[in-house]
Amino acid sequence: SADSSSEELRFGSTGDPDQHVAVLPGDFQPNASVFAHNLLPAPGGEELTRGFLQEVVDILLGYISKSSQRSSKVLDFHHPHQLKEGLECFSLDLPDQPETLEQILVDCRDTLKYGVRTGHPRFLNQLSSGLDVVGVAGEWLTSTANTNMFTYEVSPVFVLMEECLLKKMQSILGWSDDVGDGIFCPGGTISNLYSILVARYHFYPEVKTRGMGVLPQLALFTSEQSHYSVKKSAAVLGMGSENVFMVKCDESGKMIPAELESSIVTAKEKALVPFYVNATAGTTVYGAFDPLNAIADICQRYTLWMHVDVSVELFNFKYLFSRACSVTWNPHKMMGVPLQCSAILVKKRGLLQECNDFGAEYLFQTDKNYDVSYDTGDKSIQCGRHVDVFKLWLMWKAKGSEGFGSQVNKCLENAEYLYDQLLVVTGNLSFDHTPEHSNVCFWYIPPSLRGQPPGPDRDARLHQVAPRIKGRMMEKGSVMIGYQPLGDKVNFFRCVFSNPATQQEDIDFLLDEITRLGDI
Repeated sequence: SADSSSEELRFGSTGDPDQHVAVLPGDFQPNASVFAHNLLPAPGGEELTRGFLQEVVDILLGYISKSSQRSSKVLDFHHPHQLKEGLECFSLDLPDQPETLEQILVDCRDTLKYGVRTGHPRFLNQLSSGLDVVGVAGEWLTSTANTNMFTYEVSPVFVLMEECLLKKMQSILGWSDDVGDGIFCPGGTISNLYSILVARYHFYPEVKTRGMGVLPQLALFTSEQSHYSVKKSAAVLGMGSENVFMVKCDESGKMIPAELESSIVTAKEKALVPFYVNATAGTTVYGAFDPLNAIADICQRYTLWMHVDVSVELFNFKYLFSRACSVTWNPHKMMGVPLQCSAILVKKRGLLQECNDFGAEYLFQTDKNYDVSYDTGDKSIQCGRHVDVFKLWLMWKAKGSEGFGSQVNKCLENAEYLYDQLLVVTGNLSFDHTPEHSNVCFWYIPPSLRGQPPGPDRDARLHQVAPRIKGRMMEKGSVMIGYQPLGDKVNFFRCVFSNPATQQEDIDFLLDEITRLGDI
């Protein structure tokens, strides 16, 4: 029976996700008939539930511990067809009949085993990396609460936390207390989409009810090195990706203000109506900062909405963003908050609500027994909205603003150290400009190419070097770093530092590993 099974089962595995067989003492055997329906809320399921969750916690603790060990792999790489076909009893196929809890635990271990340890000190592949234990605890609690952010009645504490966080973030931007609004969104792309949505509504509120047909043909402007989400959002919102003007940048990746103004004039000559400029603080590739004040002057001169897409933290750049109409802030990047955690901040209070509200009567009744201004769900284009605020709030309590600032400074020091090493290590060639933030871009020149003069043949061969080394790194599981081409530049390595666990010894290892694998 369910009651007797719950008394007999005592979980006790090693917690190591690489170990497939749990240690299950007592009468319980791996093929015992203990299933999810025996867990709470089943009668008498409390002990079984406690044991099952303790086993899951042990698996997670083992994974967290191993992620911080440099002797462990960053990943256990397998090709897609290998994972799809199944490995060591790990199968992605979905059964018709329920499987035992023992198999569920094996699946938990295998999922972690064959994934990528993004908290590993040598994971340098993306800006969202690291494994913050307090943030993980916040994510666990959030999932346990399993509530929705649309109304105060079902999410009172989380709604107030969101308000508190948004006010704090707006003060860091340099906005006064009597302005500012915002909402947490499912990622930076959606935050950028919101910025275009509210900007369009601000200038043309009739679009909400009458559609794009009553509007002139609008033009948007962003740098050629900005995130692709601006063009994608223009396509989604019906403005067309061809009406996004990609403004030229200088060699360091910054938007050139004179080119922005020239693009605005060109758009007008084509009978388009400029209304929105996206500036970037920390471009995707170079980590460059667009000249925000010069861009703000142009936006003011032409009455354009100025948005700033921020991919860095803001603690070391206070008040740099005070002239922006809206800002995208992604705490899941440099602040190390577990994915995902992004916010759109809008200077004009009430604009989000006006743009998006439709007052669904089953949710947003006006005669509730509390202040319904805290029913914030109608600011959003979503109905259901995940709680992304608690993990950030908890980490902010644990670190303080100073702690976040120190964490980011360490990443900047790592970037500076890598750049300095590139100047002296044979075979590595960094770009001509020093890193402005935590991104460092460089080529590795293998011995076979060092004596070859620049030209198309050399470029063609150099283009193959970074992907070949990256593939060998992944198969070995030793380190992960990104690569890409850009414009007339052939494939180069792009190293981004956001992982607080990364130390100088890991940077030394990275360069040594590139040399080892590149010289094969």
